[in-house]
Amino acid sequence: MRPRVTLKLATSLDGRIATASGESQWITGEAARAEGHRLRASHDAILIGVGTALADDPLLTVRQPGLEHRQPVRVVLDSRQRLSPGSKLALTARESPVIVLTVQLPAPALVRAGVEVIQVHAGRDGRPSLTHVLTALRGRGLISLLVEGGGEVAASFLRCDAVDRLEWFRAPILLGAEGRPCVGTLAVEELGQARRFRRLAAEPCGDDLWERYERL
Repeated sequence: MRPRVTLKLATSLDGRIATASGESQWITGEAARAEGHRLRASHDAILIGVGTALADDPLLTVRQPGLEHRQPVRVVLDSRQRLSPGSKLALTARESPVIVLTVQLPAPALVRAGVEVIQVHAGRDGRPSLTHVLTALRGRGLISLLVEGGGEVAASFLRCDAVDRLEWFRAPILLGAEGRPCVGTLAVEELGQARRFRRLAAEPCGDDLWERYERL
């Protein structure tokens, strides 16, 4: 058993999550961001990679009025425990749980900050094995997981066929090939190897388009 995984993407029309320089706030509009907070509130946990944690220093909390009591467990994939004890996540770990999944022994500074550090087996790339990551999270009683990025994390979940749903917000802008893609390398050489999904809905969300898919 593993948690049900939803991959949330907020992109340009051409599937970019940031400019070449890394600027990403805000690609989608206020209505899409509000729906993103509702998605957070409807999941047991929210997951990002340490690259996103270092670049954005996010809180990953629900800040939609009326939903503040629905705070997901915040999860970071962090092979070498680069998350700073002074980050917003670590500084608020005693208020709302934070889990760091690593391939190393727990760093004392993060543990002292109140972060739960879980050592899991490494995959072939030296990063936490997603099979063991999902098993560990399910063992903590987490049934639903919202994956918010970035592109390499999204690709890793897709490569291991662990994405059950897509929640995709597309802004009416184009960033071009130099922009940062929402999904990293999938090693697809033939169309038959492509990950396939069935569209459940597509509707306007402010100026953006909100598409929902489920795996086939």
